[in-house]
Amino acid sequence: MSKLEARVVAAAEEALAERGVVTAVDVLVGVRWLPQGMVEDWRRGRLPYLERAVTASLGKISDAMRIFRRWAQVRGLTPSETVYVASTRDRHPLRFSKTGAESIERAYRTHWVSPELSQSKRERLKEREQQAPDILVISPLNDWTCSECGGTGGFLTMEGEGPLCLGCAEMDHLVFLPSGDAALTRRAKKASSLSAVVVRFSRARKRYERQGILVEEAALERAEEECLADEDVRARRRLRSEERRREEDREFRAEMAREILLLFPGCPPERADAIARHAGTRGSGRVGRTAAGRALHEEAMTLAVVASVRHGDTSYDELLMCGVPRAEARDRVRDDVDLILEQWRKPSPAGRARRVSD
Repeated sequence: MSKLEARVVAAAEEALAERGVVTAVDVLVGVRWLPQGMVEDWRRGRLPYLERAVTASLGKISDAMRIFRRWAQVRGLTPSETVYVASTRDRHPLRFSKTGAESIERAYRTHWVSPELSQSKRERLKEREQQAPDILVISPLNDWTCSECGGTGGFLTMEGEGPLCLGCAEMDHLVFLPSGDAALTRRAKKASSLSAVVVRFSRARKRYERQGILVEEAALERAEEECLADEDVRARRRLRSEERRREEDREFRAEMAREILLLFPGCPPERADAIARHAGTRGSGRVGRTAAGRALHEEAMTLAVVASVRHGDTSYDELLMCGVPRAEARDRVRDDVDLILEQWRKPSPAGRARRVSD
């Protein structure tokens, strides 16, 4: 493979493993030519076309897309054309390319679906992909002024030349429902003919985070009544779901520990279990919960072991506490990490003894 082909295939494989479907946008984001934040801006109608945000030249983009389509065909994936519309009130169609040529637009719109998905999952996936994205409303951090009326407020939406207040966006009749109750949110949104997702920028995490939704007041009241009527049933269902997730997590961590010991047979078994518990914690965002980690890919398992050794067997944390920059601290302890990894790649005496007795 060429370097470009290797990058495209790796990005496509990761997206396919995670969702069972892969898109051209997934590949552009995966090869780091397209920042995810720019995808969101494009979805909100703030970019005339997606290629404008891609850092590679049009020639390189074309090469990457040809590689992607060839890979998808060789893998036996099923093409499925999807409609892309903006998350704005008018739901206008989104454009991908600079030229807007129909053949190029169709290639971008085509999603490639794994043949391993059942028919019911394919239908649900297609239905979800064809749904228009949620209208986004921002809870601002700073003072702002509506570009139409000159007013302000607690929420704004970005359309056209600048921010709009909910009155100018014709959404001031909606009420805010904070996040926290999934059933109430789901039912209120379903019952509301118009709704919007409220997000707020987190300076600490450098990203927009969901705060709740805006829905019609009558829809919220109806949803509250429905939730009160079946509260006991939902509580029992939550308990069953929690137990099922705990069992899934136990099995996943055990599989991860076994995979670590296959790669590093000299690693103490109790240490492999500890690494798997830490890296595989649900909702942690650590390497074990990435698509590659859930698929138990060798690279993800190695990264989990490296991180554990760096923090637990070297002076890395002490260096950070002394103010040493992260990159420099990693360089200082790299030889120590490599030495331990080299030792763990060799079978332990106990492991050799077990094989001899077997």
